[in-house]
Amino acid sequence: MTHAARLASSVTEDQLERVLRLLLPASGVRFQDYKTPTIVRRLSRRMALLRITDTEAYITHLERTPDEVGNLHDDLLIRVTRFFREPDAFAALARAVLPHLEIRPDIPVRAWVAGCATGEEVYSLAILLREALEDRRAEVRVQIFGTDVSDSAVEYARRGVYPASIAADVSLERLRRFFTKADGGYRVTRSLRDMCIFVRQDLTRDPPFSRLDLICCRNVLIFVDSPLQRKLLSVFHYALKRQGLLMLGHVESIGQNSELFSFMDKKHRIFRKKPGALPRAAYRDVTSPLRAARATSAGQAHARVILNEANRIVLERYAPPSVLVDQDFHVVQFNGETGLYLGPSPGEPSFNVLKLAREGLLHGLRTALQTARSTRKATRRRRLRVRGGNDWHEVDLEIIPIVRQNQPFYLVLFEKPRPAVRKKTEAKQPVRGAGTPTGRLARLEEELASTREYLQSTIQEIEAANEELQAANEEILSTNEELQRTNEELDSVKEELQSTNEELNTVNDELVARNEELARVNADLMTLAVSVQTAIVIVSRDLRIRRFTPMAETAFNLIPSDIGRTFSQISPNIVSPDLPSMIATVIDTASTIERTVQDSEGKSRLLRIRPCKGADSAIEGAVIALCEDGRL
Repeated sequence: MTHAARLASSVTEDQLERVLRLLLPASGVRFQDYKTPTIVRRLSRRMALLRITDTEAYITHLERTPDEVGNLHDDLLIRVTRFFREPDAFAALARAVLPHLEIRPDIPVRAWVAGCATGEEVYSLAILLREALEDRRAEVRVQIFGTDVSDSAVEYARRGVYPASIAADVSLERLRRFFTKADGGYRVTRSLRDMCIFVRQDLTRDPPFSRLDLICCRNVLIFVDSPLQRKLLSVFHYALKRQGLLMLGHVESIGQNSELFSFMDKKHRIFRKKPGALPRAAYRDVTSPLRAARATSAGQAHARVILNEANRIVLERYAPPSVLVDQDFHVVQFNGETGLYLGPSPGEPSFNVLKLAREGLLHGLRTALQTARSTRKATRRRRLRVRGGNDWHEVDLEIIPIVRQNQPFYLVLFEKPRPAVRKKTEAKQPVRGAGTPTGRLARLEEELASTREYLQSTIQEIEAANEELQAANEEILSTNEELQRTNEELDSVKEELQSTNEELNTVNDELVARNEELARVNADLMTLAVSVQTAIVIVSRDLRIRRFTPMAETAFNLIPSDIGRTFSQISPNIVSPDLPSMIATVIDTASTIERTVQDSEGKSRLLRIRPCKGADSAIEGAVIALCEDGRL
């Protein structure tokens, strides 16, 4: 079991809440809405770096060390980004989205990159917009808002200076057009920088921008829980224009918020805003200024009330009963007395007009609606029979399609057959008798009624089967949601691993540089040792030989394999029986000893022993030098 897995199984809710309470005043970010596994993994990472194995001990360390609170905060804000990340998604954005934006000279094109980290995605979008609007650059203004909860990330993005490694993600042509070389890297050009506005923003608390053409929020929702995901999607829906677009990460989706957005590019997670009102609870604070503005125009409101009342009276007296349904056949509005044709059915409440249809009306109503939806033309069905109580009534049905803001609606009119036609028909009907054509007609009508009842039962069976399929579909959707959450969790782990990998690459680069520096120092030391015409031996505190010059091989009778051996095991070519003890004295007292000795040929030599000090001035051994008398 990994350290992260052990920590996840050992950390308690109380401990996690204590950690989050410590983070709140230091950063102002409510991490309570973040996914618990992500928080636990980042805790595990910080504990591993500090070599702390107990959660309680780490919390104590957090309470005593404000700097560690900041480090944990920075770790929780996983900032993995680069220019044109997921190139296929940016290509789809440039190909299918940007050319269809509503461009007006008097209104700027507005985009928002939520969770922009260090700004690479903001500048990538700016480059795409610049290329897409190149022909109209002089007349079209562009505003791109980049927001992030990290002050340091926003400040980095504002500078617009990036390392030379971005050349791996940005083409040479774009580097030439949109960047200048600076400080060993690349700086964003002034014209591109002026298109972008970077501010700190907490998506969970701060108000959004408005009247936006495009929102990019990629790989942000995967780190937060479902309630906050729904809230953020509502925020994005409010912030977008009527035909605005939303772009999410490749594993993110709108979940159960299909009433807010529709797919434009399913593969690359590009959505189009659906027109319509948001739930009142979601934007009570946003809609209140509108209500206040309407309240100020009291005269217009009074006139509107009178007009609506007049329209209501006319509809009640002269217009046939009707209902307005949406593209899914759900009732949007009732007009007039529709109780003769529609009524609630047993079971779960529903506003589906097909479930509200009374006996006898369902087949004709379904057929008429489907015909109107497929042909997009008005459809009429005459002489349908509908049961009201113990009697059957005839009704003429007319379906009129209505399209508003690219969203289809259908007006269903219930009209009684014209009395003149009714009387003429009744006048032609002879008195029914047994064995007469009228009697046969009566039997045929009975058979038709029986067939209609059978058809009605069949329709009910089909509806029951549809309900079962709907239940199965809901289970599949639930399973899909679980798989989606798992996929998001895996993607968040991938983001964290990528962040860790980038840190490891940085550490590795530092180690490579340090090793190269050590290699150069070692080469210089070897060159110096060869160049010095003096016998020098360096020993450690335990008198083991660490290094010696070529001249020392003859003077002290050494060979390369003697490195690591104690000096007392060596038989030097000089007369000095107490040499090991002198070396020990120098190491213990940090003093210098000089003595004239004779070599094996009887020549006088000067022997000098000095202490060898380390980086912290501690005595680590001794340096023994032997040369001709008077040279040192």
